[in-house]
Amino acid sequence: MATDTLESKPGAQGAPGGVRRLLLENGALTALIVLVVAMSVLSGDFLTADNLLNVGVQAAVTAILAFGVTFVIVSAGIDLSVGSVAALSATVLAWSATEAGIPVALAVLLAVATGIACGLVNGFLISYGKLPPFIATLAMLSVGRGLSLVISQGSPIAFPDSVSHLGDTLGGWLPVPVLVMIVMGLITAFVLGRTYIGRSMYAIGGNEEAARLSGLRVKRQKLAIYAFSGLFAAAAGIVLASRLSSAQPQAAQGYELDAIAAVVIGGASLAGGTGKASGTLIGALILAVLRNGLNLLSVSAFWQQVVIGVVIALAVLLDTLRRKAGATTPAAGTSGGGNRGRQALTYVIAAVVAVAVVGATSLLHNGSSGGTSKKVGLSLSTLNNPFFVQIRDGAEEQAKKMGVDLTVTDAQNDASQQANQLQNFTSEGLSSIIVNPVDSDAAGPSVRSANKDDIPVIAVDRGVNDAETAALVASDNVEGGRLGARALAEKLGGKGTIAILQGQAGTSASRERGAGFAAGLKEYPGIKVVAKQPADFDRTKGLDVMTNLLQAHPDIQGVFAENDEMALGAIKALGSKAGKSVQVVGFDGTPDGLKAVGAGTLYASVAQQPKELGRIAVQNALKAAEDEKVERTVKVPVKVVTKENVAGFEG
Repeated sequence: MATDTLESKPGAQGAPGGVRRLLLENGALTALIVLVVAMSVLSGDFLTADNLLNVGVQAAVTAILAFGVTFVIVSAGIDLSVGSVAALSATVLAWSATEAGIPVALAVLLAVATGIACGLVNGFLISYGKLPPFIATLAMLSVGRGLSLVISQGSPIAFPDSVSHLGDTLGGWLPVPVLVMIVMGLITAFVLGRTYIGRSMYAIGGNEEAARLSGLRVKRQKLAIYAFSGLFAAAAGIVLASRLSSAQPQAAQGYELDAIAAVVIGGASLAGGTGKASGTLIGALILAVLRNGLNLLSVSAFWQQVVIGVVIALAVLLDTLRRKAGATTPAAGTSGGGNRGRQALTYVIAAVVAVAVVGATSLLHNGSSGGTSKKVGLSLSTLNNPFFVQIRDGAEEQAKKMGVDLTVTDAQNDASQQANQLQNFTSEGLSSIIVNPVDSDAAGPSVRSANKDDIPVIAVDRGVNDAETAALVASDNVEGGRLGARALAEKLGGKGTIAILQGQAGTSASRERGAGFAAGLKEYPGIKVVAKQPADFDRTKGLDVMTNLLQAHPDIQGVFAENDEMALGAIKALGSKAGKSVQVVGFDGTPDGLKAVGAGTLYASVAQQPKELGRIAVQNALKAAEDEKVERTVKVPVKVVTKENVAGFEG
C-alpha cells in the first residue's frame, strides 16, 4: 500500500536546499504561482476580483470531473467516458423535468443515478469482463454520447429554472459552481484520506495483486471506484448545463482529457498509487488560469492549444524532477505531524506570495491604461470552418480600417468554452462584444452578464436567446434552406431522389437550414428524401457518410449539404457522377465551394457573404459602443450561386 511519507535524499538540508526541496515537493503549486505571477505582470485585467471569480467558475467543471477521475487514476485505472457521462446525465435531467414532466427533485436523482449506472457498467466490464480500462471507458464514451443525442434528438433541451440557479451567484458575487467545486473537493479528500475504500484505492494502485492477496475484494472495490467517477461526472454535467441554461447533447467533448491532465499535473501518477484532492484542484486551476490568461492576452486560439500542451508537459517534467530529487507525492489519508506542518507552511508561503503579487502588479498597472482605441471582442463558434474564417477576416479588415483593437477567440464548437470566453471579455470591460453563438440558448447567460455591465453585444450569423443584443447581423438560414431546396428541385425537374447531409447535431445553423430546406421541398412533391445523415459540417465526414449512403442508395440524383465543406466531401465520394448524374447543392459560399461551382462539380452554393457579415458586425459594435443608433436586425442577403453567376460573385 502507498505510504504518506515525504522522503528526501540526505544532504539537501541547508536553507537553499530546503527551499528547493519545498518547491520540488509542491511542483504543481509552484507552477500555479509562477503562472499567476506571469499573467498578473502581462495583463492588468488578470488580478481583478471579477476575473479571479471567472477563473474559479471556469475551473469548476473540469475540477469536479477530475476529482472523480482521481479515484480511478489512484487505483491505476483510466476513465475516458466522464465527458460523455456528464452530457448524458444533464440531458436525462432536462428531458425528465421538461418532456417527461417528472418533478425536478426526482429528475436530479435520476440524472445522478444515470452517472452512477454508467460508472458501474464501466467497473463491471473492467472487473468481471476483464476489459482493459481504456477500452471499456472508450466504449462508454461512445455509448453515453450516442444516448445523449438519441434522448435529445440532437437539439439542446432547456434546463429547469430551479436547477439553473446552480449556475448563478450567491449574494450577487460568489458563484455557485465554485461552491460546488469546493464541496466535491472536500468529499474527495475525505474519501481518499478517511475511508476504507480510499485506502483500498491506494493499495490497488500500488500493487493490485498484493492488495488481492492481503484480503481486499478488488473487483468489488473497482465497481465502487468507477461508480464514484460516474457520480462526479453527473455532478459536473449538472453544473455545466446550469451555466448554459440548457442541456447540450454535444457538451463536454474532450473534457475527459482535461480532467486526466488536471489529475496528472496535480502530482498523481498514471501508474497508480499516488494522488490527492488538493493536487487535482491545483491542476484544474492551472488549466483555467492558462486559458483565461491567454484569452486576456489575445493569444491566437491555435497557439493557445500549443502553449497549453507545452505547459502540461513542463508540469509533468517538474513532477519527474521532484521524484528524482527524492520526494514522493503523499497519499492522502495517512497521518504525520511533520507532513501536515510542512504542508501548512507551504500554503502560508503561497498565500504570502499571492498577496505580494497582488500588491506589486496593482502598482505596476495603476494608471497604465492610457490607450484611447476601442477594444472589441469577437467570439467565433469555430475557426476550423472556412466560413467562420472569412467572418474573422472581414472583421479584422474592418477593425484595422476603423482603428479598433479586436480580440478574436475560437470556441471550437464548445458552448461552455464560449461561455468562458464571453465571461473573460466582460471582466476585461471591453467597449463591446461580438458573438457568433455555438448555440443560441447556451450563449444567453453569458450575454446577460455583459448586459448587467452595460457592454453592448452584437450577434453575428446566429441570434442569442433570452438576452439583450444591440443588433443581429445575419443571413437568413431558413430562407437560405428554402432557396437551396428550390435550386436543387428545379435542377432535377421537380422529380427524383435525394440525400441530405446534416450539420453538427444541436447547432442552430443546422436546425434552421434543415427546417428551411424541408419547408421549401414541400412545394415539390415529386422529390423524395431517401436518406438523411449528420456529417458535422466536416469535409472528411461528408466524404465518409456520402460513401456509405451510396452503398444503400446508388441511384440518388441529388444531394443537399448544410454547408460547403460537407458538399465538397460528397463530391469526392460521388467522383465522376458529381455535376452529371448527381447534382449537389451546398451552403455558405466559401472559396473552395465557389471553385467547385465554377468547375461544375457543385451545382450551386447558397452564399452568405461571410466577409460582409464580419465587416458589418464590427461597424455596428463600434456604433453601439459609442451609443449611436443601430438597427436591431441587419440582414445580409443570401444568394444562390451557380456556374452562370459565380464569376461576378464577391463574397
